[in-house]
Amino acid sequence: MPVIFNEPLSFLQRLTEYMEHTYLIHQANAYSDSIERMKCVAAFAVSAVASQWERTGKPFNPLLGETYELVREDLGFRLISEQVSHHPPVSAFHAEGLKKDFVFHGSIYPKLKFWGKSVEAEPKGIITLELPRYNEAYTWTNPTCCVHNIIVGQLWIEQYGNLEVLNHKTGERCCLNFKPCGLFGKELHKVEGYILDKSKKKVCSLYGKWTECMYIVDSAAMEAHKRSGKRTEEKKNCKQMYSFTSFAMQLNELDRDMEGLIPKTDCRLRPDIRAMENGDIDLASEEKKRLEEKQRAARKTRSKSDDDWKTKWFHQGQNPHNGSQDWLFSAGYWDRNYSLLPDIY
Repeated sequence: MPVIFNEPLSFLQRLTEYMEHTYLIHQANAYSDSIERMKCVAAFAVSAVASQWERTGKPFNPLLGETYELVREDLGFRLISEQVSHHPPVSAFHAEGLKKDFVFHGSIYPKLKFWGKSVEAEPKGIITLELPRYNEAYTWTNPTCCVHNIIVGQLWIEQYGNLEVLNHKTGERCCLNFKPCGLFGKELHKVEGYILDKSKKKVCSLYGKWTECMYIVDSAAMEAHKRSGKRTEEKKNCKQMYSFTSFAMQLNELDRDMEGLIPKTDCRLRPDIRAMENGDIDLASEEKKRLEEKQRAARKTRSKSDDDWKTKWFHQGQNPHNGSQDWLFSAGYWDRNYSLLPDIY
């Protein structure tokens, strides 16, 4: 695919945008009532897709072994992600609160479907949020994303499908429906749902737009509502910057101190993405082609020697909360010992 269809971020960096609204996790931790925590977690789950609005550029496919780290002391978290498989493509991530107040992890393997004029991405994989203070774990799967008019016309994005957040300790759940656009576009971006307590009684309803904000209301009185979360306002010139949010614009920042600290597999050091961010499209295209050829050559060499690829920071295992197969953090990354990493760039 020509590089002009890309945005200057790796898919690992796109995953990191889940953390833009980390304040909702901190809010959840502040509530002693589990239903109030569920409201915040549900808003956080919806916020994970908010940055995709008008983001019609495709992130670069991560190379096998590619990594990305982000430490945000102002937001109270650190994150590490790794491309753990190439066929099928699987990206694993692990984030944790700097005060050990939460753990957020998952693995994503998007399943693409082409429908002539549109492309649909179904984000297979389980997302898990753990709140140690309450010994709680929440799991969910993101809705389907569809990009329309990929051949001709104005590109536009919609999210549709069901998202269910389950509290494995209490049995409470939040059921959300991302509505498809419909014939006349009346349902575009709309999200509706409700929270059930452990006895499956509906305790409140949620509605709004994943591009704007969510409201929590009493199920019997839809008129009275309160705001639970709102998408960060865009910068005025964001259209000239691939419709990035302020958070996304900072993901490629690289200063001298950081360059000497991060591993050589980090996305920030990937030459095709860096060239595209610098506005050199021809160089970005050349580097993208070179890296893809290098990856194919490495895979061919491994196949001849029966030398299987070994992931560095994650391992396959059973999700302790729902029993499904998952990619779990192996620890050790933050020890900063990167001497045995592969040369992928």
